[in-house]
Amino acid sequence: MAKYRKLGRTSDQRKSLIRSQVTSLLYHGKIVTTEAKAKEVRKFADKMIALAVKEADNYEEVTVKAKVARKDKDGKRVKEVVDGKKVTVYDEVDKTIKKDLPSRLHARRQMLKLLYPVVETGEKKKDHKKVDMVDKLFTEIAPKYKNRKGGYTRIIKIGPRKGDAAMMVVLELV
Repeated sequence: MAKYRKLGRTSDQRKSLIRSQVTSLLYHGKIVTTEAKAKEVRKFADKMIALAVKEADNYEEVTVKAKVARKDKDGKRVKEVVDGKKVTVYDEVDKTIKKDLPSRLHARRQMLKLLYPVVETGEKKKDHKKVDMVDKLFTEIAPKYKNRKGGYTRIIKIGPRKGDAAMMVVLELV
C-alpha cells in the first residue's frame, strides 16, 4: 500500500500542488478541490497547525535599541546638513521584540519549507503587501486550536464535478 496519493502527477508537480493548496487553505480558511487532493492536503495542513500549536508560546521577549528616523508633522524624515550633504536624523528607541527559542525557530523553518509566500494586492498597482504566513499560523491560527488535540480540518462533500464526475469537496479549518 502506498504512503501517499500520486494524483496523476510527477513528484515536483505534486509537491507544488500540495504546497499551494496548503498555503491557500491556511490563508483563506477553506478551499474547494477534489476529494483525493483534499485528503492529501489535509495531512500537511494538520501537521503545520499541530507544529504551530506546539511552539506558539516558545519565545522570549527581548528589549533592543533601534535607530528610527525622526519625522516632522507631515510624516517626512527630518534632514540636517552635515559637511555640505543632507543627512537624515535618527533617534534611538527601545523596542521589545519576540525572540524565537531554538525549537520554535526550527518549526518556523519547517513551515517556510512548505508554505509559499503570499502577497495581498490592493486597489492600486503599487499596493502590494507581503503576508507572513508563519506569523499568521503562530498568532491567529494556533491560539484558536490550543485546547484541541488534532482534527483541525474538515472535509464536506459537495457533489460530482460536471466535466469528469470527480467528487468535489470543501476543505476547511474547523
